[in-house]
Amino acid sequence: MTLLRLNTLALSRSRFALSPLAETLGSMMVLGKPCTDPWLASWHALHHGAFRAVLEADPFAEGLVRLLGSTKWLPSHIVIPPTGGMRTTLESELVPVARASDEEVRAELEESVAHSWKQHDLGWLTGRGWAARTTDLLKYTWEAHVAPDWPRRRALLERDVTYRAGLLAAYGWPRALQHMSRRSAWVGADAIRFNDRAFPDRVVGDEGMLFVPISVLSSGTWLCEAPPASYALVYPARGSADDAARIRPARSLERLIGTGRAAILHELEHPATSSELAAHLGLSLGTVGDHLTILRDADFVVGTRVGRRVVYRRTETGHLIASRKGD
Repeated sequence: MTLLRLNTLALSRSRFALSPLAETLGSMMVLGKPCTDPWLASWHALHHGAFRAVLEADPFAEGLVRLLGSTKWLPSHIVIPPTGGMRTTLESELVPVARASDEEVRAELEESVAHSWKQHDLGWLTGRGWAARTTDLLKYTWEAHVAPDWPRRRALLERDVTYRAGLLAAYGWPRALQHMSRRSAWVGADAIRFNDRAFPDRVVGDEGMLFVPISVLSSGTWLCEAPPASYALVYPARGSADDAARIRPARSLERLIGTGRAAILHELEHPATSSELAAHLGLSLGTVGDHLTILRDADFVVGTRVGRRVVYRRTETGHLIASRKGD
């Protein structure tokens, strides 16, 4: 088991961030294979052919994507902690990727081969300038296959952050990290288990951890690391698969409290702000505010201030009402 150890200061400064680079890297892994997640089927069908054509025309790209999709060691020159918080841009993340030397790239890829569950060789690693070629592939994947879908994905990622920030404010980090992945868990008072493999423990610096959701993977995590002690844990966002199979509230609940309020109460299975509810349900902000006031007065929902935002969640009564079966 591998642990991330945090002192009190590091824990207090840990926060969430977004990473277009991580989203792009996950998208490359998914597009490089046949689709196995039904909720990604339409996006995969739209982009898989063009992506495969690019790989087939470039042995370097083909070999890299195949390796990334079948290893427990992602190269450290590609998995780098984002530095822009919730406003991180791909351009800023690609700067350190492009700076890696050929020697560093080869050493990391050899580690990836050693930790792969498939047979690989690095015969495709020819010529020079491998970091620049990797950067070009990431930039292409973002522009052609991720950026057109980014507004929807970003909304989903922000929703996950809102959900976990609400848990953090109400219950602390152990609850906020609960179910982040199958292998990640809080251990004792000062450590996070992030996988079951026997790698050395890491000590997080005083600036704290970053937690980075991505939408394109339904399982698995990876660790981003930058010297001397900067770390980010990439994890699957909640609701990625759920959106494809969204169930409307029971008609009996709609008859009881009204269609709009029933939709909001149903949606608050995952805590959200009023702006997120309005965007997700296609309602005006004023309408959502009116519904939330009534639901709050009925003790069905409660709001918790997180920074400048108010995050709404169901109360126990609201959860019981929303969970009732009906026709």
